[in-house]
Amino acid sequence: MRALTDAERVLVEDHLPLVQQVLGRVASHYPRHTDREELAQAARLGLVEAAIRYDAERGVPFASWAALRVRGAILDAARGLDFAPRTVRSAERNVLVARDELLRRHGRVPTDDEVAEHLGTTPQRLTRLEGRVHGAVVLSLDAPYGREGGQPVTLGSVLVDAELDPLQALEERETARYVRDALACLPPRMQDVVLASYVEGESLTDIAHRLGVTESRVSQLRGEGVALVREALAAQYAESRPAALGLGARRRAAYTAAVGRRSTFGNRLTGLVPLQRVG
Repeated sequence: MRALTDAERVLVEDHLPLVQQVLGRVASHYPRHTDREELAQAARLGLVEAAIRYDAERGVPFASWAALRVRGAILDAARGLDFAPRTVRSAERNVLVARDELLRRHGRVPTDDEVAEHLGTTPQRLTRLEGRVHGAVVLSLDAPYGREGGQPVTLGSVLVDAELDPLQALEERETARYVRDALACLPPRMQDVVLASYVEGESLTDIAHRLGVTESRVSQLRGEGVALVREALAAQYAESRPAALGLGARRRAAYTAAVGRRSTFGNRLTGLVPLQRVG
């Protein structure tokens, strides 16, 4: 872009307020993740280009000519910053229009089923579409999120726990993996009872009915399972282990050893794996 002449520079300076006017009118149409300042910069460049290309002999007022050029520059910038294809954005607008129409018609927020029926599609396809729209939203971690103590707070600062101790985080991850290992090593029926009760929220009565035993027996299995898990966890961090005496003690020792062998130090820290029930 060449340097402006004095006349063109006057046109730009006199019409700078036009940038904010046009940007304000089209603000509701550009993607939510775009930076308003980036669009404003594109709008200012559009104003400069309008001044360079303006031909007063055509009889068109500069303000009208510049408004079109500025609006086009904003939309071009928004499309360049958008990660979603135009088909997705078009479908998103159709969904928004449908929701507004149904809101006015029923006087309440429409359900997804109602929106899907209004658009002639299925709730599943509507969900997939909205998932694609949300997946295209890009947020800046440096963007202001609010203020705290008079200081600006960025999105990145609220996503990261500044008080988190790295050593504590590793210990918690290792303990969580040990718990999963301990549950996985329980005898099948005992594992079933513990997971059903504590993870799936199934009542003792329902578990007893499903297994064909008494509720008292289910409570006993759950108590024994929890005791085994606790003992195994304590043993993993103990510097020395007492010698196992008796059949029950030897079984507990074998169970504890199996928990210790189930995972290595490395994969206990790299993440959790889904817990698979035995049998």
